[in-house]
Amino acid sequence: MRNLELPGRSPAHGVNGMAATSHTLSTATAIDILRRGGNAMDAAIAACAVQCVVEPESTGIGGDNFCLYAPGGSGEIVAFNGSGKAPMAATAEWYLENGIIEIQRQTPHACVVPGAVDAWYQLTRDHGTMGLNELLQPAIAYARDGYPVSSRVSADFALQADIIARDENLKRVFMPGGHTPDVGERHAQPELAATMQLIADKGPDAFYTGEIAEDMVEYLQSLGGLHTMDDFATVKGNYVTPISTEFRGHTIWECPPNGQGVIALELLNIMSSFETEGVDPISVERLHLEIEAGRLAYQDRNIYVADPAQANVPVDALLTTERATELRGAIDPSQRLTNLPSPSLPNHTSTVYISVVDKDGNACSFINTLFNNFGAGLMAPKSGVVFTNRAQGFVIKPGHLNCIAPGKRPLHTIIPGMVTKGGRAVMPFGVMGGHYQAFGHMHFLSRFFDFGHDIQEAQDAPRIFPVPGEDVVQMEGTVPVDIIAGLEKLGHKRVVPSKPIGGSQAIWIDSERGLLCGGSDPRKDGCAIGY
Repeated sequence: MRNLELPGRSPAHGVNGMAATSHTLSTATAIDILRRGGNAMDAAIAACAVQCVVEPESTGIGGDNFCLYAPGGSGEIVAFNGSGKAPMAATAEWYLENGIIEIQRQTPHACVVPGAVDAWYQLTRDHGTMGLNELLQPAIAYARDGYPVSSRVSADFALQADIIARDENLKRVFMPGGHTPDVGERHAQPELAATMQLIADKGPDAFYTGEIAEDMVEYLQSLGGLHTMDDFATVKGNYVTPISTEFRGHTIWECPPNGQGVIALELLNIMSSFETEGVDPISVERLHLEIEAGRLAYQDRNIYVADPAQANVPVDALLTTERATELRGAIDPSQRLTNLPSPSLPNHTSTVYISVVDKDGNACSFINTLFNNFGAGLMAPKSGVVFTNRAQGFVIKPGHLNCIAPGKRPLHTIIPGMVTKGGRAVMPFGVMGGHYQAFGHMHFLSRFFDFGHDIQEAQDAPRIFPVPGEDVVQMEGTVPVDIIAGLEKLGHKRVVPSKPIGGSQAIWIDSERGLLCGGSDPRKDGCAIGY
């Protein structure tokens, strides 16, 4: 339990339902849906739609989605992959012939065909109790009538001012009066409101085949993009078989590749045999082990994790005891490892994550993203759709597992998580922050299970992250100066992150006491609420 005399927040508690998101308006929406009789899936989708409006730098209907769902709280976890694909004309040969050797962010080539709207439709059709028409209404109202810009959102807007200013459509919407909105300023997105209303009235076909799709395709093509109406018309996410590992008497579930959830599981396997009794989680010794484990596991990610429909991804081999033992044995407790090969993927940092549990025990772990803040920095002019830059997860290197190809999904960083025990779901959880997410899953679960932090303390704890490909370790300002000095003596180069590392939410399900206990990351503007 935290020191109640110090600033901070306590875990939230409830008995009939709970939601935890990174924005208060989103959490409030989810609770309202639950109180009106909706289930966890309904609440997650309604909350996510609101975040597409009130936290638009982090997520949007032009992005992607993944979901883990425990119907009735069972241990039979449902997994859904709603990530977008490259256009069918996107071949490595085309890019090379046109002198493009790397996919740049603010270009149409960074934009996969968005999968989120289709995912919402399929998930609510199969597991919800309300239709999209009803679930989208709170988001439509905020987009039409305006919403107050919160602190973290305003800061994120300001950090992306240069990107916003380079796209006339983004600039018109997100720099009214020539500047990004300040904290508390009321901001509206009328084009997005109209687009969401069309989706509510006509379903996903309105987005993928009608005038909205025409607006998106025409804009991308005008910039040199390869997208076609057929690419949009054929979008369809799919149910997949979740993957898992055992950690501290619990089963940890992740979506399989093309997401990086397998690396979160690999990290847990590596860390599972290190001593924790009597160990301070914020010590040079412990953080050094976590940094080195992260550096090694992310090398595996950049080599092996890709779209399994078009590449051989050795998931089983990555999760063996032998692989964890091999990587653990490579760690030198006395110094930083040298000569790790450089990965070939860019660093990105933006997503929203939602946890919801309802009165019937349904547990939803739901994540939606644009990748970077404001994605590719491109907005369709009439529909207000901001495009993801997820295609930057590809490389243009024939023979590489993540080489761009027609209809291929890129390596994805967003990963919802779920914990089960004894055949029952006990905790939907998730961590935001681009590449940090796999490392963040390990960090959160280790703090929670290994070091006895409560569900809020485990999210409050100081964060570090060995940035893939940059040979530096981000360390938040809350890491004690003596710990930073100690890590630097071991060879780690500290950099100060431009903003807090990631975000997170989680809900613990205490079936014995009929209690829900939730936490929400203070690095964002959200909260957990139970009732």
